[in-house]
Amino acid sequence: MLVRVMNRSGRSNGSAGPAPARPAGARAAREAGARGILATVAVAILAAATLIATGTPSGASGPGEEGLRPAASAPAPAPVSVPAPGAGAGADMGSGVTGEADVAYHGHVSLWSGRVGVWLTTANHGPAPVSGATVRLRFSVPLDPAATLPSSCLRTGAATVQCGSGSMRAAGSGVRIALDVAVVGEPAEVGLDIDTAWNGGTDDRNPANNTHRVLAPATGDPYSF
Repeated sequence: MLVRVMNRSGRSNGSAGPAPARPAGARAAREAGARGILATVAVAILAAATLIATGTPSGASGPGEEGLRPAASAPAPAPVSVPAPGAGAGADMGSGVTGEADVAYHGHVSLWSGRVGVWLTTANHGPAPVSGATVRLRFSVPLDPAATLPSSCLRTGAATVQCGSGSMRAAGSGVRIALDVAVVGEPAEVGLDIDTAWNGGTDDRNPANNTHRVLAPATGDPYSF
């Protein structure tokens, strides 16, 4: 009795015949699969190298990414109101007052032969300085239309003149204003009202020394205020 023992390869012991050939299609499939695995590994390695170079883990935003993005435009901050230089502690910022100053005018008035003369000195008794005051002179009779005025004065009406005092420091004097102008006709007397049209934005709580009314007869004598 003859017994054949088969090995794991399917061939019987003692058989010297060639192993059966494997199909060509299976081999090609294995090679294609190997190439696909190598391509997948290469892509994974490239992606990992890119992520390491950028310092950003896959699928997550880096810790500094938000800071690198341009921020959304925000409205400009509202301007801050700053008090003007030299404003006193008790200044009324709502009304534009920049301190307290005591502006004063002193001088005299004369009338002769249809001409009127005004000699006036401005002063500031403080405590705040004055950037410039405007003195208003109102005559009781109209001035001659051809009357010549100093360069610091301006005619604002038929019988009204305004003159600038210039800047005045605290407890200081301003300018001297001198007018010598003809009036209409030859009146026996002329009245003059003196006050402040503008005091540089300061608060003058003592108007008695800058508000005057003078009556000057046509005698040529000086009448003080």
